[in-house]
Amino acid sequence: MNITFIGGGNMAGAIIGGLLGKGYAAGSLRVVEIAADARRRLEQQYAVKTYAAIAADAVNSDCIVLAVKPQQMREVAAALRPLLQQQLVISIAAGIRSSDLSRWLGGCQKLVRAMPNTPALVGAGCAGLHALPGVSGEDRARVEAILGAVGSTLWLEREELLNAITAVSGSGPAYAFYFIEALQAAAHELGVTEADARRLALETFSGAVKLAAAGTEDPATLRARVTSKGGTTEAALASMAADHVKEAIIRAVNKACERSRELGDELGKD
Repeated sequence: MNITFIGGGNMAGAIIGGLLGKGYAAGSLRVVEIAADARRRLEQQYAVKTYAAIAADAVNSDCIVLAVKPQQMREVAAALRPLLQQQLVISIAAGIRSSDLSRWLGGCQKLVRAMPNTPALVGAGCAGLHALPGVSGEDRARVEAILGAVGSTLWLEREELLNAITAVSGSGPAYAFYFIEALQAAAHELGVTEADARRLALETFSGAVKLAAAGTEDPATLRARVTSKGGTTEAALASMAADHVKEAIIRAVNKACERSRELGDELGKD
């Protein structure tokens, strides 16, 4: 499978690195990237062929991955439209709806919309996927091979659920970093050195996630098991409950989902 990436930023680089790690040949990968410095970095780091602009030779591939900013997508689609020849197209741009992108690409139906997240940079991503009806089973397998090179994949039958995926897993790493930041700050305020506070926060969070992922028990059960009557954990959780922390988190995720819908409306306007 020959793959062309349009856009050579962090996510494209992560996927390229993941594919090479899975045994894909560098010669089967191409990148269109307008920034000269980024092109040199991609060539040096991954030994892939790069192009400064969209051209027939650049997109003569089995699959095209659109990895540009949402605000650039309409312009990129206009340049790509006359060069499409039944290639499978994957968009990883947040907020751009399949119907709008398909229209910009002249009615392309071999189109998959993906919502990956930044842990893909370390091979631990999770990507939500939605395919238009023109995407075959073989095409779906190709998509899974590409996005699966940097983590797990989840197919969604309803495209609107990608707004929820964006709010939960797309933005989710920022929520985790926010909590780690707070835990680290609390440790430092209690007299732990900055370096040790960082280590404690990171390893505690990482260990808790591994524990939750290792079994089938839900987080509420695991939380109850850590919480002794009259103990330190109960005091901390009671404080969080009084501050309505859980409700605040749920409201925040809903706000992110709402904003994802708004972006689709804004970016899809003619």
